Amino acid sequence: MSEKIKQDFFPLKEETDQIIRAGIEVHKNLGTGFLEIVYKDALEYEFYTRNIFYEREKKYEIEYKNAILPHKFFADFVVFDSVILEIKAKDGIPPEDMAQTINYLKCSGCKVGLILNFGKMKIDIRRVLF
Repeated sequence: MSEKIKQDFFPLKEETDQIIRAGIEVHKNLGTGFLEIVYKDALEYEFYTRNIFYEREKKYEIEYKNAILPHKFFADFVVFDSVILEIKAKDGIPPEDMAQTINYLKCSGCKVGLILNFGKMKIDIRRVLF
């Protein structure tokens, strides 16, 4: 597969691979059964020790018809200034979680989102493009 095709199908592949490797390391060490906040704390540790640039709980405003709505949203992480990362710890990733990530991509201007779900025996990874 040519490099151009890889970039079209997998934008920010190198960056998302680094995020996924950090998630796999967290899952390998903690397993399943913790609350989302525990996995977020562990991922923050991994990002810090791997020198991966991130912002945690980054706030975004929602614009509607030239007005800023009163409610904000907070992305779990924005990694490399370009990837929205949502953390879950439940039985599966329902369509609502995919829709939430797409909405976060719309508001943030990011083009790639990842959902890492630590709620199963094997980490569940979803890549979302917008």
